Amino acid sequence: MKDLEGKHIVFFDGDCGVCNFWVQWILERDTKDRFMFASLQSEFGQQFLSERGLKTTDFNTMYLWKPGRYYLIKSKAVLKIADLLGGIYRLSVIGKLIPAFLSNTIYDMISRNRMKLANQKCYLPDQHQKKKFIQV
Repeated sequence: MKDLEGKHIVFFDGDCGVCNFWVQWILERDTKDRFMFASLQSEFGQQFLSERGLKTTDFNTMYLWKPGRYYLIKSKAVLKIADLLGGIYRLSVIGKLIPAFLSNTIYDMISRNRMKLANQKCYLPDQHQKKKFIQV
């Protein structure tokens, strides 16, 4: 198993074009090497869900996990990722002013329609980026 010390793990739907687009987007901006990735369908992703009593067949939610500390879901995960990326993305802190029920409603609406929003092209990470994937 890869060293997860100090990392944030992004769990995503490995079969979703929108999710894969955002994984690629994060990879390209992760200049401080803070993130690793695993699909929810992978053995690692399934173990993460099972250990927390979460549905192992529902892949509509992105999770951000800081091992030994916390995990965040939906809009809270997205806002934390932006904050960790730093720079201009820290402005996402404004999103915390929106009540979670409202931001998660928007998140859920996008999630329900995500298969229609992006083509299902396969993303191929480069050699450095491949090291950031736990399992897909």
